[in-house]
Amino acid sequence: MDPERWHRLSPLLDALLELTPDERAASLASTREEDPELAADLEQLLSLQQAHGDFLETPLVAPLPGARPGSEVGPYRLERLLGEGGMGQVWLASRADGLYQRRVALKLLRPGLADPNLRLRFTREREILARLEHAHIARLLDAGISADNQPYLALDYVDGEPITDWCVARALDLRSRLRLFLQVCDAVSHAHANLIVHRDLKPSNILVTPLDEVRLLDFGIAKLLDSAELPEQTRTGVRTFTLHYAAPEQIRGEPVTTVTDVYSLGVVLYELLTDAKPYEPERHSDAQWEQAILDTDPAKPSSLLLRRADAGSADSAALRRRARAIAGDLDNIVLKALAKRYEQRYPSVEALALDLQRHLDGKPVLARPQRMAYRLRKYLRRHRWALSTAALVTAVLSTALGLVAWQARLSLQEAARAQAMQDFIIGLFQNAGSLPDGAPLDVRQLLAAGVERGDIELARQPLARAELLGVIARLRTGLGDHPQALALLQRQSALLATLDRSPASLRLEAASDLGHVLRQLQRPGNCVAAMQPLHPLARRQERRLPLQVAGFYSQLGRCHRALGEREPAGVLFRRALALRQGPLDSRSGIAESLADLAGLHADAGNRVEALRELRAALAQLRDSVGERHPLAIEMLRDVCALERHERGLEAAEHECAHAVSLAVALHGAQHHVTIDGRRQLAAIHAEQGHYAEADAEYRGLLAWQVARLGPNHGDVAQTYRHLALIAWERGEAPQALRDLRRAAAIWRNDGDRPRLGSVLCEQAMVLHGSGDSVAAQPLLEEALQLPRQAPPQAQPCDAMRLAGDVDAALGNTGRARERLRLAVSTNAGSRDGAAARAELALAALEARHGDAQALQQLERLGAPTQTDPATRDVAWLARGHVAALGCDGPRRAQALATLRGLDEEIHRALPEGGSALREVRSLRRACDASGR
Repeated sequence: MDPERWHRLSPLLDALLELTPDERAASLASTREEDPELAADLEQLLSLQQAHGDFLETPLVAPLPGARPGSEVGPYRLERLLGEGGMGQVWLASRADGLYQRRVALKLLRPGLADPNLRLRFTREREILARLEHAHIARLLDAGISADNQPYLALDYVDGEPITDWCVARALDLRSRLRLFLQVCDAVSHAHANLIVHRDLKPSNILVTPLDEVRLLDFGIAKLLDSAELPEQTRTGVRTFTLHYAAPEQIRGEPVTTVTDVYSLGVVLYELLTDAKPYEPERHSDAQWEQAILDTDPAKPSSLLLRRADAGSADSAALRRRARAIAGDLDNIVLKALAKRYEQRYPSVEALALDLQRHLDGKPVLARPQRMAYRLRKYLRRHRWALSTAALVTAVLSTALGLVAWQARLSLQEAARAQAMQDFIIGLFQNAGSLPDGAPLDVRQLLAAGVERGDIELARQPLARAELLGVIARLRTGLGDHPQALALLQRQSALLATLDRSPASLRLEAASDLGHVLRQLQRPGNCVAAMQPLHPLARRQERRLPLQVAGFYSQLGRCHRALGEREPAGVLFRRALALRQGPLDSRSGIAESLADLAGLHADAGNRVEALRELRAALAQLRDSVGERHPLAIEMLRDVCALERHERGLEAAEHECAHAVSLAVALHGAQHHVTIDGRRQLAAIHAEQGHYAEADAEYRGLLAWQVARLGPNHGDVAQTYRHLALIAWERGEAPQALRDLRRAAAIWRNDGDRPRLGSVLCEQAMVLHGSGDSVAAQPLLEEALQLPRQAPPQAQPCDAMRLAGDVDAALGNTGRARERLRLAVSTNAGSRDGAAARAELALAALEARHGDAQALQQLERLGAPTQTDPATRDVAWLARGHVAALGCDGPRRAQALATLRGLDEEIHRALPEGGSALREVRSLRRACDASGR
């Protein structure tokens, strides 16, 4: 392309590339009206740019003599073309003479282009640029003429981005943008001090390096090319400035001064603040732009941002925030810099920079009227931290004095309440000393007397009385008197509800105590209902009362767990653990929370994980407070229950015995915690077949319960039931029936229908096992009408399954099948052995009637792989029934041998006998009789 043609096209192409697609199309349409050939050339260049984004890297005009990569110009070797224009090219070059290493931006001018005095002006320009020594100006490093008479200028090579692109790409805030702009002002001010006017300030001439430093480019080139022979034009002719950043006087062809650069800086500042230019002509032609610059007042930057936000921009919230920050000072600064008349602008770049710095420092800016309210507002904002600190100190001192007075009042109230409690307790024990000589001190009577005295002596101190009720309730709970403790806690709750203000710690502790007692009384639903209203209070007090809140969460979580609600229980247990692991951690509390979480795994059937976490909790307890802690007793009992299913009865017995010995050491042999542990250990002994040992444990427990609870308590009935089942396993049917009838009478009187159904079924089981199926039948029919009991431990009697066995024994085979099938389906999926016993009964019935699949089912049930006592007994009986089926044929001898071996195996496992051994021996006797 002809250099003169490219010289005309190059600035117009640069301007088009800066526009949006719509603006570019409008500008081309306007140009086409004035110069169709020029518009066609520009459209062709734009098409090349869209098809080949790097086409401008290839020179479009005839290359300069010797200007190609690798060639040398003076002491420099050309590497690659950085840019070009009609007046010449800019190359990235490096020093080639070996004196030192440096990369430069080498400007090569076309010799003799439109000016015979170009070499003289080039020399003068070199001298001017040599005077510019500033950190933010690309320096002139060298100049000269190459061997082929090519003039050149070597300047700093700046690897950076235009300032507007840099700010948008990094989403810089306003303060960061203004600080970059102040660097530009500093550089332009330096040039003005050296009598140089840039005249072409625009973002592409203001680059930002990766170190966040500004570099100003292209000083003096426009001046070098400006002459009387080449006047500046305003339309599509040759123009040495960029129209969008030109001042009105440049367009009018008037003399250019330093305030011309102030105007261009104002345009750049406007674009930095709004990411848009200050003018929006209807048509983006040069004529329309010139008219806008000459006649149209730009909109306030804040108003432009608000219009874009109102138009539904995706970042409208961010635009509104920026508009609020710009409104006022920055609006006035920008509009003063963009004044049409140069005498109304800032008189110098230094004045513009000074006003921007005053804005950043929070001082009044000179671009705004200096009203008193404005100056006062600026003063307050500038000194806001000092004034805020002073106000805060004043408020803190006032608040502190108020808190001291309030705390003093609270301390006096707390001291009075503590003194009242102390005097009350001392008086209580002093009166206890007035008992007749030798009369034993009854703790329960003492506590009952304490409640009566508290009602009288603390009648005017309701808070102290509420605290006393809680203390006595906890003592009652420790004695195992849960109904009496519940009554006291209900009184405490009602009393606290009447108080306008009560300590949060007391309310949380009272709710936790009430929940604990309700859970012990098997009323978890009432527990949740009582504690849940205080859950918001607990959340608010987590920071101030972490340990009390953790205890509240733990107790509420246990009530949810008792209801089978594992998910909310897990959330509460984890919150409690997090609070106990805080700065005021409770080591025993951490172990307690770990044990609670382990219980959730056990409930979900993941016994291995539950055991692992329980042992970790025990280790935590031992390492922190030692094993001699009441919490260790409960943990050991939980381990015992899990070991029963995982490793067998011997491992379970070891853990239960350990729990009982620890309970005796900590609480004594007659404490209810020790009694509960002995009950669990007795159940293990019964499952092991150690019936005499289990019987002794239960009879000792029965004596304690009758003395403490009376002969008609539900717990006494439960112990009678256990003694009856042991008597039945030992073959003492009359004794078993007597104890079962005692338990039935107590539960019938209490209205405990689920447990009544269980004990009626067990009476029928003893009668049926003793051969009296007729007497067993009405008991079973009554049991089937009562709700089914489903405690966590295994139940030896399923009324539906036993009713099927009784029907079969009485010859009602059809109904027997129906009931046994119903029992199988009802117990499907249960882990307590009830499903296996029902399957055994049905398979035995069907196998006796020649069902081959039933025989296979019996063989599967008889696989000797079960360790759980319930399924172990089923396996023995299944093998016995399989062997008995061969007694009437040629395999009779083998059947007898199998039954004898099975007899010996059961006897070794259960030396004291048992119902399974009796049933196998019954099958053996029947097999012997069939051969006679």
